[in-house]
Amino acid sequence: MCGIVGYVGKKKASPILINGLLKLEYRGYDSAGIATIENGNIFCIKNKGRVKELQNSKDIDKLNSTIGISHTRWATHGKPSSANAHPHLDCHKNFAVVHNGIIENYIELKNFLINAGYSFSSETDTEVIPNLIDYYYSIDKESGPDKFVNAVHKAILDLKGSYAIAVLSKYEPDTIIVARKDSPLVIGINNDEKFIASDIPAILDYTNNIFILDDGDLVKITQNNLTFYNKNLEKIDKKSKIITWDAKSSDKGNFEHYMLKEIYEQPTAIRETIGTRIVPNKKCDFSDINISKSYLSEISRIYIVACGTAMHAGVCVKPIFEKLTNIPVEVDIASEFRYREPLIDSHTLIICISQSGETADTIAALKNAKANGSKTIAISNVIGSSITREADYTLYTHAGPEIAVASTKAYTSQITLLTLLAIHFAEVLDLPKTEIIDSLKNELLEIPSKANIILENVDAIKDFAKKICKETDIFFIGRGLDYAAAMEASLKLKEISYIHSDSYQSGELKHGPIALIEEDVTVIGIITDRRLLDKSTSNLQEVISRGAKTLIITNQDVDKKAFPYIYNIPKIHPFLSPILSIIPLQLLAYYVAKEKGLDVDKPRNLAKSVTVE
Repeated sequence: MCGIVGYVGKKKASPILINGLLKLEYRGYDSAGIATIENGNIFCIKNKGRVKELQNSKDIDKLNSTIGISHTRWATHGKPSSANAHPHLDCHKNFAVVHNGIIENYIELKNFLINAGYSFSSETDTEVIPNLIDYYYSIDKESGPDKFVNAVHKAILDLKGSYAIAVLSKYEPDTIIVARKDSPLVIGINNDEKFIASDIPAILDYTNNIFILDDGDLVKITQNNLTFYNKNLEKIDKKSKIITWDAKSSDKGNFEHYMLKEIYEQPTAIRETIGTRIVPNKKCDFSDINISKSYLSEISRIYIVACGTAMHAGVCVKPIFEKLTNIPVEVDIASEFRYREPLIDSHTLIICISQSGETADTIAALKNAKANGSKTIAISNVIGSSITREADYTLYTHAGPEIAVASTKAYTSQITLLTLLAIHFAEVLDLPKTEIIDSLKNELLEIPSKANIILENVDAIKDFAKKICKETDIFFIGRGLDYAAAMEASLKLKEISYIHSDSYQSGELKHGPIALIEEDVTVIGIITDRRLLDKSTSNLQEVISRGAKTLIITNQDVDKKAFPYIYNIPKIHPFLSPILSIIPLQLLAYYVAKEKGLDVDKPRNLAKSVTVE
């Protein structure tokens, strides 16, 4: 959550910083700010609101420096305001800091600093950091070249919690110091220019040569040098990576919103995620993780651990894993996983899913699993992300950058990759599942073209969005994997349209939820499994008889007279149906939000990467 951008080079810093912040607004957008060194002093501009308001500030033209740091915020401590916006300065205005994360012991540190004569002007936890740096700088009687580095290092040793920080000082006006623990931070280089960001897309316009920082890293950055230190302040070597995403993949192109672009990118994302893993007449290629038959044979349980949309992807593949591997599977919400003390040991396998690879709860669950002896597999979309460095094995979806806060193409790519993994496990175990495995492989290869069919026929979805855009309650129902898709559809609608929505197993309606059904309430049903057709249609008749209007997403032969609004999707194996059935419902959420005139890509109170617990 929150976005950091920094720059050191020969060009004017402020346009580069603003451009980077605009690309990071999906990480937070309730306030923004920028700090540079002007005439030997720190000059700071910040305000409540979006980056555009910062960009249009009357003071922005006063910034001529070639060094600076900037931030776009998702509030944790203190309401959105100019005072609480980053950067934060110490009370003597010697240091400026931008920060992602949460300082858990900030009250203790704040009291210490107040007793030492420091004052505070915000409600944030972050403001202790520049004051702490100033404190250590002021009591250090040495005047050597490492004084700034030493002060930052001593300050971060006092911090409990998570942080990615960038620090500017009037004492060394050509230097930025950055450090990270449990929050992402990268450095890009392009000849004599250095770029800092909390996420790669912010700097792809300028470079794809990226250093990905590890926990405990501290880096001194000047125009000509990068000096890397570990947590003990020992100098270390670091190698950069070439990122294959190009800048255009992070742009909207001709689409009105990122979300719509990313919905339409799903056929390509699924195709890229499948890649060369499926080859005719051969077993799935998972040589990148090399899990043995003897290991899988000893597994007593698989846990799939994730948050939000990624957790829903786990729900979708639970029955696939159980059917193909004969191994019991539990799907857990990552924020609850550690605290319920799950029964995990060396005979359990933990699969952790995170689009960004920086989801704090999921990373914490993974670390807990490893501490209890479990092997771990990370499923992520971001190369070099924190979760991929913690896990025993890593598998990447190849969805490309996902900028809209509401996840779409990452979700369908995750289901695709996890289905392939389940097939691989069955093949490694040499179980007699050949017929279903061959069927799933063939149908996976057909999904991109079938997804395109849906994306070419959206008029009915647009029309239904207009009919329901003013409603306050909408319900999604389904049985089996159709319920898994209903959960995700409900989340998408509430995320971006702010309409209250819930999802229920169709058979559970009569056990309580049907009390909520009244005249003209909308119920959206999903029916893709022939075995459950009759029971599912009966459940829908129950809500119709109580006055509900219904939309049916289906690939079955449904009575058109009984249901006035039916959207047909291509037929697919029931195990793969959530990949297709969600697409029209993603579009429905999008068009409802658009009809309401809402900010589709940046829904209120949300951020793309949840890097705090």
